[in-house]
Amino acid sequence: MKTRSLIATIVGLVAVAGLGFLGWILSAPGPMSFGGKSVALAEYRGPSPVGVPAELAKADLVTRGEYLIRAADCAACHTAKGGKEFAGGRAFKLPFGTIYAPNITPDTETGIGKWTDAEFLRAVHKGVGRAGEPLYPAFPYATYTALTDSDVLAIKAFLFAQKPVHQGKPDNTLMFPFNQRYLMTIWSLMFNPDKRFEPIPEQSPEWNRGAYLVEAAGHCGECHSPRNLMQAIDNRHKFGGGQAEGWLSYNITSDKRTGVGDWSADDLARYLSSGHAAGRGTASGPMGEAVDVSLSHLVPSDLSAIVTYLRTVPPVHSDSLSDTLAGPAASSPKVADNLDPRGKHLFEGACASCHAWTGAGALRDEAALTGVRSVNDATATNVVQMVLAGTGPVAGGRAYMPGFGAAYSDQEVADVANYVTGRFGSAPSHLTAAMVAKMRAAN
Repeated sequence: MKTRSLIATIVGLVAVAGLGFLGWILSAPGPMSFGGKSVALAEYRGPSPVGVPAELAKADLVTRGEYLIRAADCAACHTAKGGKEFAGGRAFKLPFGTIYAPNITPDTETGIGKWTDAEFLRAVHKGVGRAGEPLYPAFPYATYTALTDSDVLAIKAFLFAQKPVHQGKPDNTLMFPFNQRYLMTIWSLMFNPDKRFEPIPEQSPEWNRGAYLVEAAGHCGECHSPRNLMQAIDNRHKFGGGQAEGWLSYNITSDKRTGVGDWSADDLARYLSSGHAAGRGTASGPMGEAVDVSLSHLVPSDLSAIVTYLRTVPPVHSDSLSDTLAGPAASSPKVADNLDPRGKHLFEGACASCHAWTGAGALRDEAALTGVRSVNDATATNVVQMVLAGTGPVAGGRAYMPGFGAAYSDQEVADVANYVTGRFGSAPSHLTAAMVAKMRAAN
């Protein structure tokens, strides 16, 4: 009897703890809760924060859809590297397998050419495919659900105006139990609010416009926020930093030490529009792609609205990041730096001509390493990814850096990354070849 009683007590405690944990997850704040009490869009008396900017108010449906699909950054995920735009096939490597983005051109066999308006809306808002299958939240429908019906249908109109591309995609390769799609229905019930955007009257019209672009269309939290154990966005640490395709997405809260709180409005707007801000760094990896494919296409008023909104996000301090950013290094390579000479030799041969021994950039400001968050990150994650992959194709005349992944061994990448963080950052990294091999596998 005592044994049964003990087992019953343990089971009860585990159940209570489980329910408490589940309640804690489900009671998390919404993405805009910090801004005040929201109202239904129909009840809002200010200028409409949704749709396209005033400059395009009289544009035709397809043109409006083109602007909105750029704001939503759809091309980044639905275009394979080197492939045709929106034709899908891009691989997303996850800890539990690989997911491939589908074709969203109007091809009737391999794309969305037969989709009705209702089916398209259901997919974007509810995460349910044309055949009724639950979609994986790698497609950020839990964020896109805030897009208005009219904006989603404008995007569909633009897609249907494009040339069809007949291209299937590989099957997803997910391990059990993640290959069981029905589990996504449960996930969606827990984490997809299935609710359209609601403005906050006490905030300015510009703030609400920025909120719509950041939280609904731009889905910034998908990369820049951490995840809970169920892989949903953790809004308790909103914009405190996350991960995307093997890269770290750094803190973009108003924290002045580890976020962007000490950035000026001009710094932020310039970075978003061009991918570079003097003394702040240059966008690379997924963020560089977001600039090229999405943010650089937005009108100045929308970029200003995004900045207005971001500057109000409550500060979150990133304990994993240094509170200070190192200044320029010595101008002479002969100055003793107590770092591994192997990394120094590699830097001298392939890096110094562009980045300079001071790290201030030899020819272009975009090549500066001083003041850059990634160089002051002791994990050196993004430094490694830059060495491996470079910037990739860039638009708008931004500086180009080639990738050295094919030329350097894992040990060499570790050596040069450790040297760069040690010479130009606030603390050196201590990468090994095995650690680099793991990061290389994420590309």
